Amino acid sequence: MDSRAAVPVTLPRHNPTIAYWQDPPDPEIADYLSSSQVPEIADTVIIGSGITGSFVAWNLLQSPDLGHITMLEARQACSGATGRNGGHTKAASYRSFHDNAHSLGTDAAVKIARLEYDNIKAVHAFARKYNIDCDLYSGDTVDIIYDQAQWDNSVKSIGAMRKAMPELLDTVARYEIWGKEEAREKFFVGGEECVGAITYEAGSLSAYKFVVGVLKMVVQRGGELYTNTPATKLEKGEDGMWSVQTPRGVVKAKRVVLATNGYSGFLCEKFQGKIVPLRGQITAHRPGKNQPVGGLPTTYSFIYKNGYEYMIPRPQGSKHAGDIVIGGGLVMAKDEGVEEFGATDDTTINQDISKYLTETTPRYFGSDWGDDHADGRIRQQWTGIMGYSPDGFPFIGEVPGEKNLWTAASFQGHGMVLCFLCARALVAIMGGEEETLKAWFPDAFKVSEERLKKKFAGRLHTKPLDIGTKP
Repeated sequence: MDSRAAVPVTLPRHNPTIAYWQDPPDPEIADYLSSSQVPEIADTVIIGSGITGSFVAWNLLQSPDLGHITMLEARQACSGATGRNGGHTKAASYRSFHDNAHSLGTDAAVKIARLEYDNIKAVHAFARKYNIDCDLYSGDTVDIIYDQAQWDNSVKSIGAMRKAMPELLDTVARYEIWGKEEAREKFFVGGEECVGAITYEAGSLSAYKFVVGVLKMVVQRGGELYTNTPATKLEKGEDGMWSVQTPRGVVKAKRVVLATNGYSGFLCEKFQGKIVPLRGQITAHRPGKNQPVGGLPTTYSFIYKNGYEYMIPRPQGSKHAGDIVIGGGLVMAKDEGVEEFGATDDTTINQDISKYLTETTPRYFGSDWGDDHADGRIRQQWTGIMGYSPDGFPFIGEVPGEKNLWTAASFQGHGMVLCFLCARALVAIMGGEEETLKAWFPDAFKVSEERLKKKFAGRLHTKPLDIGTKP
């Protein structure tokens, strides 16, 4: 893994695979330019226009004294991880809770689980409040588990969450456990035999449409947006201002925010090998002939010994209603997908993962899948670049030793249940209001020299561990 973490991070590539959600791109915002050249000076430059960058901008705009905001995006608006993900707002906090409690303490683990849950609720509430049309679904999700060790760990971890959060049994710690026969009948998983299933509150949406809606409001409220305008270099001047070089000129800023996730190492050397890109892959399947007429009842994950897939059925009334968007399959590539770490090339797909993901739907659903759609099983497939840290947590705050260079990045493929509130927290820290975060924001998420010294070891919380030996 050392060699993969050391691969130099690049800018986002030209001509990426076409993500299902961006086909076609939004005609108003995709190639938006506030002017032909970037301004000579700005109070804040935000690099990245995904969910993190858009909500950093949104929160800054709620404080009019924070001045002029300029957002830069290397490609089209929201064309990175946010616009290329699977669309899940799903925490699965039980999957990491016991590890977090062991390494950070129970109180910190509870705080992380609560933030994930609150983030989901906040995203959905924001979409409804501002009437953003983003194919929103709120309801329970199901995890179908195929490995006994994974099942045993899951049940133990759920027990630990219930014990730690007795007052939250109807929200954060609400889980329902199903036996294999119940799971097969209720969730149409008539293929490979599972051990059981777990349901809990979650949701789904088109993250692309959601963020496009936010970006339009940011622009309407005075924020500037420059798409197809990569930041190619950062330099700190003797006057304390940051110079951000772009093909459309140089903008000097009092503050710079890196909302660049897996690409952060390109602009800030301190993140090379500390925010490691990981290429993920997703397929959109047309529904099989035996799928329920009204579509599948919920969103899914399929969890096995050393990995998982996640799956979102497109809701009724949406474009391509009934389609199944399924991603994952990393460990099915050569050497469990090690070559996907350090990769920033989302112009191509991994053929091994493509073959595996193509076969997932009939394998999991069996006779409940039926014959393929007349137009073929796969409608579309694409890749996207995520960002992973050595300890499995995002980096939020001021970059150590780099005054007024701020970051909210490295969301471990978990951004839809972290970014909204992490953006809010970052803006509070930037405004000198860090004390207000103590009640709800995890200290483990704050960027520090100590965290930047840790060694990257790959994805965490995916394989079963002997949690019985942990306190």
